[in-house]
Amino acid sequence: MKVLVINAGSSSCKYQLLEMETETVLCSGLAERIGQSVGRLSHKLSPDTDQEEKIIKEAPFPTHVEAMELVIALLTDPEKGVIKDKSEIHAIGHRVLHGGESITDPVKVDDHVKKIIRDCFLLGPLHNPANLMGIEVCEKLFPGVPNVAVFDTEFGMGMEQEAYMYGLPYELYEELHIRRYGFHGTSHKYIAKKTAEYLGKPLQDLRSITMHLGNGSSMSCVRDGKCLDTSMGLTPLEGLIMGTRCGSIDPAIVPFVMEKKGLSPAEMDTLMNKKSGLLGLCGFTDMRDVHKEVDNGNKRAELALNMLVRSIRKILGSYFFLLDGKVDSIVFTAGIGENDDIVRAAVCKGLEDFGIILNQGENSTRRPGARTISTPDSRVKVLVIPTNEELQIAQATLEIVGR
Repeated sequence: MKVLVINAGSSSCKYQLLEMETETVLCSGLAERIGQSVGRLSHKLSPDTDQEEKIIKEAPFPTHVEAMELVIALLTDPEKGVIKDKSEIHAIGHRVLHGGESITDPVKVDDHVKKIIRDCFLLGPLHNPANLMGIEVCEKLFPGVPNVAVFDTEFGMGMEQEAYMYGLPYELYEELHIRRYGFHGTSHKYIAKKTAEYLGKPLQDLRSITMHLGNGSSMSCVRDGKCLDTSMGLTPLEGLIMGTRCGSIDPAIVPFVMEKKGLSPAEMDTLMNKKSGLLGLCGFTDMRDVHKEVDNGNKRAELALNMLVRSIRKILGSYFFLLDGKVDSIVFTAGIGENDDIVRAAVCKGLEDFGIILNQGENSTRRPGARTISTPDSRVKVLVIPTNEELQIAQATLEIVGR
């Protein structure tokens, strides 16, 4: 039984085709530069194995339709294809950023669901329009195949009201639905399940802190297997310093900068989302470049690294208090979390009195899969668990459409 997972952007489309009986990735890829004069499609066969093979195609993609038509051609290619016909695809799961408060769980797409996704354009202006476009393209190219929307806000919607409300007039929540939603939900939900499995305890008993650290970063606090708190808010801008996002700042900075620099709301939004964070502080977004610059004596790169670590530790400490100090594990995941031993060591430095004792040797050793990087006598387990948002979406899709 095969499930196609789609993550559509405004000018790109990521995809994976999974065989769900074995939860194996048959192929994956990225179509980009959609709408430009020449598009590019990178298609991987047997990804994440020793037999991985990459196929690169360049062609004009005026719209997402043409890009997906090429994807279908590669999926069904007589020599390199992984299926004989697109009818072998049982269902299509879509990553959708925002369902507001109207949809909190994965759902089969119909006209009502599409209306809600459209109604949330204001809450997710960069993602929701593209996500809806991806759904409508698949409806056209895969007639009769069920589409399932899996929302990035799902995990955070389990928070109590005292966690998701802001200290603004209550009428703004009632009228505009201004609240903390939380994002990276598919990742945080997947990691919660995998952490419970790894520790050998029921999910409903799990008390853990997950750090999803990448170009976009967020943290979640898990109690009894559910989201107690999360660092992102109404949008993915709140919380940690990220690759190009500023994270949490004094709100008064926004009108101050707009007035002094003559910026429109859209320009201010662009500044905070695309020109800030590590990029704004030191000119680099890739942590490998940041570390290289630190080694070369770049003080702004060192400042950016220290600020990133500090922002993680501040939220980590607050989550310890929310969990009454009873924490089973802290988990690093995503690009930085899984691969950057320097950041992990800096986050855990000096926390021995809180029961967090890092095994420096294990931390600096690269190993595949889930692993423990704390010492045997560490009261709190420090784990590295690779995330798999596509598999989480595929599993949710299969649950909705049935086997």
